[in-house]
Amino acid sequence: MYLHLYYNVQKAADDELALNDKIDKLKEELVSGNTVDSHEKMYQRYFTIRKTRGGQTIKVNEEAIREEKLDHGYFSLISNEIKDPIIALCLYRSKDVVEKAFCNIKDRLNCRRFLTSSEASLNGKLFVVFVGLIILSYIHTKMQKNGLYKSYTLEQVLLELDGIEGFIEPGRAPIIGEILEKQRKLYNVFDVTPPQ
Repeated sequence: MYLHLYYNVQKAADDELALNDKIDKLKEELVSGNTVDSHEKMYQRYFTIRKTRGGQTIKVNEEAIREEKLDHGYFSLISNEIKDPIIALCLYRSKDVVEKAFCNIKDRLNCRRFLTSSEASLNGKLFVVFVGLIILSYIHTKMQKNGLYKSYTLEQVLLELDGIEGFIEPGRAPIIGEILEKQRKLYNVFDVTPPQ
């Protein structure tokens, strides 16, 4: 078994912000007297509370916070096959893309429920979903190879291309709305000829 440990600066910053928000919320609960029973262990961990004649003093336990911050930004992956940590991370991120693709299928292709009246309709809808996943996978691969993830997310690329409008009228040639230069560049990155 291989344990891969990673450190992410952005995750460390996000973890610290989340901890600070949690500490502020807990302190507010203690000061106002509106404590929550399920937070009792956190009160004891993050604060030193002393009863005084005038009420109570609440002091933040800096040692506990410092100790927790040591883990900020770290995450791990375990594999029984993959030795290379970079390959393991790429595979993990690819799985994340698949999960987001399924989210797109549910939301963009309206496939939360397969409301079909026949097996043929269900098969047709599943086929369209399958083709959609292939296209998303192709876009993801091209974005990785061309370094597009530095300036776009997958969702941003889809939204950018989603802005191109097309009208089809029976018996006439399709009418395509204006294609902006940045949209044309995306088509070139994906080796697809922009619609005329």
